[in-house]
Amino acid sequence: MAIPDFQQTMLPLLRFIKSGSVYSISEVVEQLAKEFMLSEEERREGLPSGTQLKFENRVGWARTYMKKAGLLVSPERGKIQITDRGLKVLKENLDKITSNYLRRFPEFKEFRDTTTTQVIATDNSAPSGSTPEEILEESFAELLTNLENDLLENIKTASPKFFEQLVIDLLLKMGYGGSRKDAGERLGRSGDGGIDGIIKEDKLGLDVIYIQAKRWENTVGRPVVQEFVGSLAGKRAKRGILITTSQFSREAQEYASSIETKIVLIDGDTLAKLMIENNVGVSVTAKYELRRIDTDYFSED
Repeated sequence: MAIPDFQQTMLPLLRFIKSGSVYSISEVVEQLAKEFMLSEEERREGLPSGTQLKFENRVGWARTYMKKAGLLVSPERGKIQITDRGLKVLKENLDKITSNYLRRFPEFKEFRDTTTTQVIATDNSAPSGSTPEEILEESFAELLTNLENDLLENIKTASPKFFEQLVIDLLLKMGYGGSRKDAGERLGRSGDGGIDGIIKEDKLGLDVIYIQAKRWENTVGRPVVQEFVGSLAGKRAKRGILITTSQFSREAQEYASSIETKIVLIDGDTLAKLMIENNVGVSVTAKYELRRIDTDYFSED
């Protein structure tokens, strides 16, 4: 039997986890491979880049899509569990679940509209008239968005100490001065005034920047920023970076931009993008180069 596309694995996957127990991804892959009667050769078939097995990759995308639609959750890393919404979907006795079907759920529709691509779907949902270059770029955008989301999920499950060190590592990669040892000195102790870390603005240490990094779930409002500014005043500091895994309210952003103290606000989306740009917490699995004709080379003038 041919390796099923990722949409063909959605419904069988959801049926397998219908008991409500927590399952590992490896358990799911093994069960679905048996259900689709894949040969050993099909199980070992890899993607063109050779970085991942094709069937595991497709099951992974099925999991991602249904997770975005709220049909399942990841209670811990590498594990999945069906949700009440997922159980309701099973009661509909569907013949299959596709990405078009999942668009009825607002969370999934927002996810797909944000990435502005239908390329991964195999049910003729790719935008008509798209050029190969557009398809490639849109596919890359979706992969990047998914990576950003996964990064934030991992950050939120990490310990507060790890998160603070992650922030220091990122700032060092971005070119701020000092070493990991002295930059990573935690000031998050009693009486620190809400400061979580400190980093040199340059390698000579002519000035320092104070950091507060918190894994907030709710929108961070103006009072939190004001409190941070007060903490900086206590240190006689004029520069600070406030980082959250959620987002800042408009009032918080307006306040930060209106005061003399220089405060940089970094929300969860920006944090994930910066980590990817600076290769913190991520690794390159494959590189693709797009080439076109060099018209100058073929010019005979």
